[in-house]
Amino acid sequence: MIFQVTNGCSWNNCTFCDMYTQPQKKFRARNDDEVLAEIRNAAAVGPRFEKVFLADGDALVLPVRRLENILLQIRESLPWVKRVGAYCLPRNIRKKSLEDLQCLRELGLGIAYVGAESGDDDVLKAISKGETYQSTLEALLKLKAAGISSSVMVLNGMGGRSLSHQHAVNTAKLMTEAQPEFLSTLVVSYPLGQKRVEQGFEDAGFDYELPDQHELFVELRTFIDSLELKDTVFRSDHASNYLPLKGNLGADKQALLAQLDTAINKPDSIRLRQEWQRGL
Repeated sequence: MIFQVTNGCSWNNCTFCDMYTQPQKKFRARNDDEVLAEIRNAAAVGPRFEKVFLADGDALVLPVRRLENILLQIRESLPWVKRVGAYCLPRNIRKKSLEDLQCLRELGLGIAYVGAESGDDDVLKAISKGETYQSTLEALLKLKAAGISSSVMVLNGMGGRSLSHQHAVNTAKLMTEAQPEFLSTLVVSYPLGQKRVEQGFEDAGFDYELPDQHELFVELRTFIDSLELKDTVFRSDHASNYLPLKGNLGADKQALLAQLDTAINKPDSIRLRQEWQRGL
């Protein structure tokens, strides 16, 4: 069950993201009374769902008091719910104390979905992410200390051709330090064009060309090969990916690398998604 507690994204400056560019997606926090009423009304409809998601782009930007009220209402009205999750930006986490996050965890917040995109500072600057390697790491470590699981999203191809290798290596370094519970990769795509991305890279002193399929596989292989994870659920099965991958890192690391080696060296011998099958 999804409850929309905010509209849009409070940052909304990332050059690769077109999700919140329409006027109706201008950021605002929804009225508390509306949100709490929706939660109460949800108890009377549909099946007894066990998971709740707080939308939109970074619901954890809300003050702790408002989040507490929402979580308390979920606990009161929907006592069968086992886990509440939300998207968040690293800055949302850094602005909250460890004690505040622990309180939210006790009230049911079990997982935060963090769009890290990259662990390379050149890439992060070029895409106007407003974060750095260190700021993202601090947020992920604080989530872990609070007992809140993190599901981190990384963008394959976000460094373009010019920054591909350092994007892969430094993002792997970030994930190795953070040891997230869940990790996924998506392939960048620009349904509305990539001029904003190209301009951001140019302003940062780099060129941007979208890697081709082969180069994306090479980058992803470098990323996975550079990871030193102990027990992270890995998924690369989003519709944007050419090659769906699933496994545990590190138990399945070699098996995943073998699949990528096949995709790199013998692409005709493996089933890959066709362009028409891919999407956001």
